[in-house]
Amino acid sequence: MADEILAKALGAIGRKERTESEMTAWLREREVEEEEVDRVVAFLIENEALNDQRFAIAFANDKRELSGWGSDRIEEVLRKRGIRGDQIRVALNQEVEVGEVDRAVGVLLAKRAQVDDPKDRQRALGLLARRGYCAEDAYAAIRRLETS
Repeated sequence: MADEILAKALGAIGRKERTESEMTAWLREREVEEEEVDRVVAFLIENEALNDQRFAIAFANDKRELSGWGSDRIEEVLRKRGIRGDQIRVALNQEVEVGEVDRAVGVLLAKRAQVDDPKDRQRALGLLARRGYCAEDAYAAIRRLETS
């Protein structure tokens, strides 16, 4: 394995955490030979510089806490980034302290969303849908705000 390629790959990971799929694409974009791509990625996985499960859990937690995303949106983005379905399920099941409905209520409160009339409720539903909350959780959050 060429030390220069490995050093560049480690530098890329140091600047931005990547999935196995993203690292593979990053190396291919730099016209690294396919055999070398496989060796570098395997080395990075073996030495835990790349770990898709760790990435998925951290990504899901960050997007929930910092961006208020729902599970549907997190899952969609993780799939696009090359994370396997079983790894996504583990990452999404890490949520134990705050449920999806509670998080959706938090988003509505943070945005000062109104739910007084049908038009307001529709806007609130749209906001939650864009954030990746399923319809059931979004409606539950809106109902909770209506009764509070």
